[in-house]
Amino acid sequence: MPDPIMFREDAFVVLETNQPEQFLTAEELLQKLASVLETMQDSLPRELQNIPTSAAQARHLLDTACELDIGPGQFLQWYAVRLEK
Repeated sequence: MPDPIMFREDAFVVLETNQPEQFLTAEELLQKLASVLETMQDSLPRELQNIPTSAAQARHLLDTACELDIGPGQFLQWYAVRLEK
């Protein structure tokens, strides 16, 4: 049986084009994703097109993905990390 600590997310490391890596809480990452998604409503990935709000779209991405295609030559990726040993 897997240890529940394996599924706990303390924070996320976020990698973005031309930016240093950032450590964000889940709430901060949700806000960032929702903000980015608000600017992309005309070019959303197919899996997000039927989700009504940018907040719900952000939650779906956080739960199911680790990257968002934001345009040619640009990237936004996030990975769950645990900050304690």
